[in-house]
Amino acid sequence: MEMSEKKIIKQIGDNIRKLRLERHLSQFQLQVDADVAKNQIGRIERGEHIPNIISIIKIAKALEVDISEIIDFKKIK
Repeated sequence: MEMSEKKIIKQIGDNIRKLRLERHLSQFQLQVDADVAKNQIGRIERGEHIPNIISIIKIAKALEVDISEIIDFKKIK
């Protein structure tokens, strides 16, 4: 995997973590609310799992944010 790809994956995970913590949600609660696989939120936040677009949409919906807040390309360098 290319270094820039790793940065993108890490940034998406960081954005999800930030939004989740702002809403005082545990990883488990977000997992349940977003209806994603067990332990997927933690793996995404750590940059160990590349979320597909459906997962990102479900997470954004559970966090009550626009998908652009998770995939903020302005912050990715």
